[in-house]
Amino acid sequence: MIRIYDDQELTIEEILARDPAPAREAEALVAEIIADVRRRGDEALFDYCRRFDHNRLEDLRVSGEEIEEALRAAEPDLLESLELAAANIRNFHKRQLRQGFVIAEEAGKIMGQRVLPLERVGIYVPGGTAAYPSTVLMNAIPAALAGVERIVMASPASAEGRLNPAVLAAAKVAGVTDIYKIGGAQAVAALAYGTESVSRVDKIVGPGNLFVATAKRQVFGVVDIDMIAGPSEILAISDGTMEARILAADLLSQAEHDKNAAAVLITTSPGQAREVQAELERQIPLLPRAGICREAIDKNGKIILTDTVARAVEIANRIAPEHLELCLDDAFAWLPQIKHAGSVFLGKNAPEALGDYLGGPNHTLPTGGTARFSSPLSVDDFIKKSSFIYYSRDALADVEKNIRLLARAEGLEAHGQSVAARFDRIRDLRKQVRS
Repeated sequence: MIRIYDDQELTIEEILARDPAPAREAEALVAEIIADVRRRGDEALFDYCRRFDHNRLEDLRVSGEEIEEALRAAEPDLLESLELAAANIRNFHKRQLRQGFVIAEEAGKIMGQRVLPLERVGIYVPGGTAAYPSTVLMNAIPAALAGVERIVMASPASAEGRLNPAVLAAAKVAGVTDIYKIGGAQAVAALAYGTESVSRVDKIVGPGNLFVATAKRQVFGVVDIDMIAGPSEILAISDGTMEARILAADLLSQAEHDKNAAAVLITTSPGQAREVQAELERQIPLLPRAGICREAIDKNGKIILTDTVARAVEIANRIAPEHLELCLDDAFAWLPQIKHAGSVFLGKNAPEALGDYLGGPNHTLPTGGTARFSSPLSVDDFIKKSSFIYYSRDALADVEKNIRLLARAEGLEAHGQSVAARFDRIRDLRKQVRS
């Protein structure tokens, strides 16, 4: 059963505490898998597919026929929902597109910045206990908008060697160009280093389990990554006016992700706290993933009592949650006070699931308090910026002395000489003329 605390009973670290032991234990195994994939390539991938996914693939790549078959098998209403979600996601993310700039304000000087898309991006889509077509849309659509040439998706196949039809349909809708039936740390290794079948990418994005997250951390530097995502989090703030059954349902929407997920309610009403506690007990047994919900709620779930909404907001800012629901009638009045949150859901009719699937803002969000310094996935994650500079000879001559002085101050005389060398011949000629 979820516990109820007074806001003075817990430290911020205790509210979203996680056991670090599993992460440490995964490091060595993941390093071994990455090294094996680098050494044996496709052979290692086929072996891991047999070992972890219990299938015997003949080809790692999803064929065009398989994609078309998935589209035919998908329910028309589901395809319509995917298209609607994709339209909303595009509409939101296209506003993030950046333009380069040129500065040519002084004679003889031109400089600027170019905005360039990454060439190849790898998207990891979890499989196993659930299918995540929404993950495909949220990761691939910003990449496509940025202009990424090749969008490569990796996801573990079933024992029959197939990917979920809804995931394949989402890939088609989102503009994914290559799809591979590989999962886990071995998929991250293949995307980072390449194999006979899988071309290496420039960046890997997308969520995954502990082993996927650990693998992304280990290949960072060889490729870029979006973030190291931890277990899902939801924090809801209520002033006692929200229905307890709805609050309980919202908490369970994240608890069902993972037994390590954290679901937290901060409320000013002791009565509401007890009602939500009872509602969770009523609703958990009714869910298909009741076992996961039970462990997440019992281990990481918390209800915290505060005297005021202002105190609840203060705690929320210190936690910096992945998802923050302001279940208040005056939610917009409190929005300016929110400093740290991955995504904020305003009012009583904006459940976290709206953001997960259909709203438009990205659902790939910073976890574990990293919303203090990082941001949701966006078009910016799929671009790089390159600067350029041009000076005429006269413009460079005007600043030669300044550059040489600065170079000398840093003890880097060759820097200064690289500028002076452009004028030394002229100086020598002038000396000869004067002599």
